[in-house]
Amino acid sequence: MLRFSSAGYAVLFCLLCSLLWGLPRTSNAQDAPPKREMRGVWIATVENIDWPSSRSLTPDQQRREYRRMLDIQKRNGINAVFVQIRPAADAFYQSDLEPWSKWLTGQQGKGPNPPYDPLPFLIEEAHARGMEFHAWFNPYRATMDSVTRRLAPNHPYRQHPEWFFRYGGQLLFNPGLPEVRQYITQVILDVVERYDIDGVHFDDYFYPYPEAGRVIHDEQAFQQYNPGNLKLADWRRQNVNLLVEGLHNSIRKTKRWVKFGISPFGVWMNQSEHAEGSATKAFQGYSGLYADAREWMKQGWVDYILPQLYWSSNFKAAPYPTLVEWWSRNHYGRHLYIGQGTYRMLESTKADTTWRNPRELPRQVRVNRSYPTEVAGSVFFSSRSVMANPLHTSDSLRQNLFRYPALIPTMPWMDAVPPMPAQNLVLTRAGSVVTLNWQPGSVAKDGDLARYFVVYRFAEGETPSPDDPRHILALVPKMANQASVLVDTSARAGTEYAYYVTAVDRLHNESTPIRVTTLGRQAEVIVAQAPEPEVPPTRVPTAPMAPRTSSPIPPRPSVHRPETTTTKTKIKTKKRRRGGFFQRIFG
Repeated sequence: MLRFSSAGYAVLFCLLCSLLWGLPRTSNAQDAPPKREMRGVWIATVENIDWPSSRSLTPDQQRREYRRMLDIQKRNGINAVFVQIRPAADAFYQSDLEPWSKWLTGQQGKGPNPPYDPLPFLIEEAHARGMEFHAWFNPYRATMDSVTRRLAPNHPYRQHPEWFFRYGGQLLFNPGLPEVRQYITQVILDVVERYDIDGVHFDDYFYPYPEAGRVIHDEQAFQQYNPGNLKLADWRRQNVNLLVEGLHNSIRKTKRWVKFGISPFGVWMNQSEHAEGSATKAFQGYSGLYADAREWMKQGWVDYILPQLYWSSNFKAAPYPTLVEWWSRNHYGRHLYIGQGTYRMLESTKADTTWRNPRELPRQVRVNRSYPTEVAGSVFFSSRSVMANPLHTSDSLRQNLFRYPALIPTMPWMDAVPPMPAQNLVLTRAGSVVTLNWQPGSVAKDGDLARYFVVYRFAEGETPSPDDPRHILALVPKMANQASVLVDTSARAGTEYAYYVTAVDRLHNESTPIRVTTLGRQAEVIVAQAPEPEVPPTRVPTAPMAPRTSSPIPPRPSVHRPETTTTKTKIKTKKRRRGGFFQRIFG
């Protein structure tokens, strides 16, 4: 029988404890929800679908309604909003180019009373809740009807009627005219330059959805602006491509951090019509709307693609899982988010009755997550339907699938340089209440500062790692000209904790963490300072991606995972005894 001295028992005990300490107490790290995931909602303003709910609301009522909407969506786990600010050649913001929207004030061209610009308010309220704000434009729609007498004097149709054609009872910009593409780009860049948006977003309306017996009258433009003698369908697709490519390049030159994404119709092409198409039997965006979404991704003209997959898992013509699998193979390294039709649960349609099953929406989210390196999240149409909590599916998001917060996925082709770590982290404990104070770090190599901070908390017996969102205590916006503060009222008295704080820039690159623990006496103050590491300059490609036709498709670029840095801990109280493993593990 082996005999151990007292020192030997201590060593053996330490070894056992260190092994046990590395194991999570509850669930395995592999079971953790995704730390990075787009969780968005569309907020439609056309016809007052989502906001404002009425054209007659006062500015104060509009603001209260929007705040309430965002508060509810934040509780649902939403981290991005896609707000329609230009539904029909009109504006939900102060514009010198287009008239105020009638869905904002009740009359096109009439401004809010009392006067205010809604867009800064909409953006600031989203950012205050840790949400990205994507400005949603409809590029080509000019009216929702064919009545022109009610158009405001500064509506573009009044100035340039030759830019438009009529189709399906609407006025539409003619995509084949170079001056139209130039004007639409001007309108969008005006917003990019003047407002603090995170993204520019298009929906699925390019050339109009075809109607039986109707013809698009763009014959003159086809004859005048077709130097390559393309066939009509190819020429129309080229017109859309020219807008998409040109706008992408212009946005990048104007503000390098503003994303550009499009939400096309959910079926690119059916396999029966194109060898590279999906195993579906549905309307096709490529041939029906002249929208070649696959080409946009091949060429790197979009930063994300958000196909509208509004069908259920059992819809035979276009099953949801089939289309998710197709898009996962055809996004060419750009972010792929899936548009999901929560509004379908409020319908009484007999065409797709699976939507009456409360398990359908959660099932779709899980299908998305079954492609962890390809599908980067979900966006729901629309906000009102999510708020209605149909079949208690919003409860499922809030209590289960979106229970823990998620960071927006990074876009390495736009920015791969993390911000500098926070500094001067101070912890104060009084009873069970823990207060953290810290200051932002200096400017990173690419000129970026922190946009917000992530605070992680680890109890004794838990493995410290910033990769598991179940340990995220809060996302804290950076406060202008003042230190950041977090008060943890959920800490338990008598339980020791370690806290990690990371800095995140506006493109969601995460710094290395600084850390501090609660070891010591009550109301003890601990100061932790992380060194600012040298960040090597990162070359971010700006040229379009080369077309690719070979298979397989490479996985989406991996997410930056911060490395834990060693910190120096200074104790501001009298000298205390060593804290055993907890102190040695957490500092």
